[in-house]
Amino acid sequence: MWRKSSYSPDGNNCVEIGAGVGVRDSKSPSAHLPLSPLSWEAFLASAKSDYFGPFQNA
Repeated sequence: MWRKSSYSPDGNNCVEIGAGVGVRDSKSPSAHLPLSPLSWEAFLASAKSDYFGPFQNA
């Protein structure tokens, strides 16, 4: 089951996450980036710590 980001303003151009599957772009749902639970946890920890820089709306 895929879930869209709550930060997506219109629900179309966003990142989706799939439990036990990975992440994908909503514009290209047939392709996805598989992530292990450990990789997903590491990504979330990095994002929450501003490792990638501050969040900015485009």
